Amino acid sequence: MKIENSAKPVGGQTSGVRTTSAKTSGNAQPAAAATEVALSPLSTKLQQIDSTLASAPTMNADRVAEIRQAIADGTFKIDTGKIADGLIESVRQMLAAQQ
Repeated sequence: MKIENSAKPVGGQTSGVRTTSAKTSGNAQPAAAATEVALSPLSTKLQQIDSTLASAPTMNADRVAEIRQAIADGTFKIDTGKIADGLIESVRQMLAAQQ
């Protein structure tokens, strides 16, 4: 029985990924393997969004100071209807995303 020395990929090669490696000759040390990866357009867009969010301020310090002062003065008004509407809209969006 002869055992074949060639390896065949199971299920095909992953799309968008290519790996290359350097060949060695004689007593030379093997070169480091080079890997090239191609990202999908969606992945590229997500990286752009992540960069944009990372550079955006996480809070509006002036608005926080205004609200803090209004609470301290006792003039901060809470619109319960607006809060309820926002919660209902959030639930609608979550339900729509699940479908």
